[in-house]
Amino acid sequence: MNSFIENDKKYIASTYNRFPLQIVEGKGSVCKDENGKEYIDLGTGIAVNTFGFCDEEWVNAVSKQLNSFQHTSNLYYSSPCITLAKMLSERTGCSKVFFSNSGAEANECAIKTARKYAADVKGVKEPIILTLVNSFHGRTVTTLAATGQDVFHKDFLPLTEGFAYTPANDIELLYENVEKYSPSAIMFEIVQGEGGVVPLDKDFVNELTKIAKEKDILLIVDEVQTGNGRTGKLYSYMNYGFIPDIVSTAKGLAGGLPIGATMLFERVKDVLTPSSHGSTFGGNPVSCAGAVNILSRIDDELLNGVKERHSLIVDTLNNAKGIKGISGMGLMLGIETVKPAADVVKECMEKGVLVLTAKTKVRLLPALNIPMDTLKKALCVIKEVCEN
Repeated sequence: MNSFIENDKKYIASTYNRFPLQIVEGKGSVCKDENGKEYIDLGTGIAVNTFGFCDEEWVNAVSKQLNSFQHTSNLYYSSPCITLAKMLSERTGCSKVFFSNSGAEANECAIKTARKYAADVKGVKEPIILTLVNSFHGRTVTTLAATGQDVFHKDFLPLTEGFAYTPANDIELLYENVEKYSPSAIMFEIVQGEGGVVPLDKDFVNELTKIAKEKDILLIVDEVQTGNGRTGKLYSYMNYGFIPDIVSTAKGLAGGLPIGATMLFERVKDVLTPSSHGSTFGGNPVSCAGAVNILSRIDDELLNGVKERHSLIVDTLNNAKGIKGISGMGLMLGIETVKPAADVVKECMEKGVLVLTAKTKVRLLPALNIPMDTLKKALCVIKEVCEN
């Protein structure tokens, strides 16, 4: 066993089933291990490295901020934080933004905002938030409670109260559960990532937004994985033509640095007041500088490129031998394979391509600007592995 694996097992909490691979450097969509072997990365740190490894523009933006100051508390103003909030507002129509460090924290803020709104505006003391079966919203005790999968609950009971669940894409049960629980908010992912890369049906979303308007229910969209260009729009809800009340995001926003953002639209823009919420590292100037650079480059040209790469992947793999189907949107795709997904991941790695899993599917989350020839090369490997 390599010494780095031994030390990892000895000193790091055993929460990850790591692959036997140590990445030591990377550039663009290619990385190397300690032996110099190259890999095409189609995982991007689980949708985090928006423009791949060590993108020069991003590195320069982050380095410039590092050479100015790396952190200041939220007791003072910081230009990168303000600039990023303004950009998000202009691009989405949201009114205000709260910054944190991760997707789970962004969702915690969304949940707290929804609860405080219910209490302040409606006088509801113990509001219910309705989420979808098969959803995933984070690993804190509260975001686990919001997650509609029992497998994530079983070892951490009792979870935070105040959540109920309804099956995705079942309109009849949606109406039944709204009547049963009278939720103050409905929280959902447009594409259920950890649930198997499953998009919501447009008819279901249309009915969901309709009943929310009729019943005065807040809509919270979890864009932690789907956001920041991943689905071919800046945020995935934009593919469905509605305006939410709260949007959470993280992962790809800062291109590789930890950040979470909770976007508050008109109805809830003033719910959070001084001391009602906070974060020591939230809005960190280095992370925000990275995010400003990333967001400034997610334009129509890039988003059209995401759609072109989506078409290439689907056209190459759909109906190929050993592949039963493809789900997802943009560059967030799940491949249902005849061979167990874990075997596909292992064999692809041996052949120099890094892919992920989502439940029983092989998951692809490549850099949004992965070169076409690099992507084609990787797809040939996936196709070969699935065929044999």
